[in-house]
Amino acid sequence: MVAAINLEAPAVLPMSQTKAERNLPVESIEISIIMPCLNESETLEQCILKAQRAIREGGLRGEVLVADNGSTDGSQAIAERHGVRVIHVARSGYGSALRAGIAAAHGRYVIMADSDDSYDLSLIQPFIDKLHEGYQLVSGTRLRGTILPGAMPWLHRRVGNPVLTTLGNLLFGTRLSDYHCGMRGFDRDAILQLGLCTPGMEFATEMIAKAALHNLKMVEVPIVYHPDGRSRLPHLRTWHDGWRHLRFMLLLSPAWVFLYPGLALVIAGIIGMILLVPGPLQIGGIGLDVHTLLVAGVSVIIGVQVLTFWLCARLFASNIGLLPLPRALNQFVRGAPLGTGLIVGGLLFVIGLLPTLLSFQMWSAVQFGPLDYRLALRLLIPGLVALALGIHVFFASFIISLLNFTEDNWTTQRDQSPEN
Repeated sequence: MVAAINLEAPAVLPMSQTKAERNLPVESIEISIIMPCLNESETLEQCILKAQRAIREGGLRGEVLVADNGSTDGSQAIAERHGVRVIHVARSGYGSALRAGIAAAHGRYVIMADSDDSYDLSLIQPFIDKLHEGYQLVSGTRLRGTILPGAMPWLHRRVGNPVLTTLGNLLFGTRLSDYHCGMRGFDRDAILQLGLCTPGMEFATEMIAKAALHNLKMVEVPIVYHPDGRSRLPHLRTWHDGWRHLRFMLLLSPAWVFLYPGLALVIAGIIGMILLVPGPLQIGGIGLDVHTLLVAGVSVIIGVQVLTFWLCARLFASNIGLLPLPRALNQFVRGAPLGTGLIVGGLLFVIGLLPTLLSFQMWSAVQFGPLDYRLALRLLIPGLVALALGIHVFFASFIISLLNFTEDNWTTQRDQSPEN
């Protein structure tokens, strides 16, 4: 018998647990402090001691976990020596380590921070206070806090972080100042329900973006950012990881990538066609004629194709749990079965066929000789646009119906059919 493997969950090997932690009832733990770790023996001990001091001095019922990504420098032994649980994560990556740590945590609230001593884990009380106030995600902000000399490269501080944060605020409707701060606190159950799935550094962006899309209550807390205590180079790769953050933002924003550009193309094209089908148009010293009419028609076709990409992207993202499907869109696709798309596509094809045949008749009337192209193209271009749209809608309906295929949708459509 072959055991089933869940490809979505991070691979986690058996955990170690100290006697001190076994004496603390699991159900009584309120705070779990999680540190991702990959060869952090130089700084891990200091981070653990700060976290334990914060729990002790704050009178918190807490635990400390180290989510280890396969360290080979003895980091696991350091953690176990100080009485913390070690979560052995087989799949590499910052996101994989944190996902495993969050899944294994016992606390209602989680505080996460890097184990390179760049974040002061003895100062977690502001995060705890905000969580107790009802916020579900509390993110640290270095840019509105204090960045000590040497803690953050100029390119990250002045270009990369501000640009990606501004883009994230635009795409997801947030008002944050630091999308990539690695010190955060959150309600564990609320974050687990987001279905976070990225394995790398883009995990930080995914958490905020999905929290915004699911309307979680968020707030920022200013923090002090210290130079890390390592002698080796950091794991972060500026351009590679920056691109991964940007790519993931765009994947989570099909409205900006597809919907808005598609609508702009369709609206501009339709307006152009309405103005130019009756005849030429003079705007100041600019004359618009059938050439512009052709551009407008192509704009409508491309715009409808881009809108189809948007609908397919939303359905696919909903199917894999990447994005929630808005209620209005869900009702639309549930109420628009394959038959509706085929009928609309067929009607557009017939509508386009009529002016196309009239154009052909005009040509045949002059024994297929020279035509007044300005007159002929005013019939032919709108006809060909409608023909192209009809064919596109007809066949796109199959793809959309396939992406929308679920047992519930199939049952609903079958129950509403005339045969029932």
